[in-house]
Amino acid sequence: SQNESPLQAQKHQIKQHSLQKTTAGILALLLGGLGVHKFYLGFTTPGLIMCLVCIIGGILTCGLACIPIGIIALIEGIMYLTKSDDEFYQLYAVEKKGWF
Repeated sequence: SQNESPLQAQKHQIKQHSLQKTTAGILALLLGGLGVHKFYLGFTTPGLIMCLVCIIGGILTCGLACIPIGIIALIEGIMYLTKSDDEFYQLYAVEKKGWF
């Protein structure tokens, strides 16, 4: 609202990103090889890279290209879920960190 102090507004944004953190973490763990968690967080380029490497690379390498992408997604999912709400907000909403 208009009567919120800047600190209250930031706390409200951090709270909103808490749900986003959990959803992104679960997406990374379940569908991470396709980069779904990246798209969910608004990181289109990293999402496309993960998706294309997994699909096209997977076709060309009989699925082997999906292994490192899946490992990256697993690591990112664990990182998302173990970060505090403040850390997650700072890294992915403020700094827009696309990888790890």
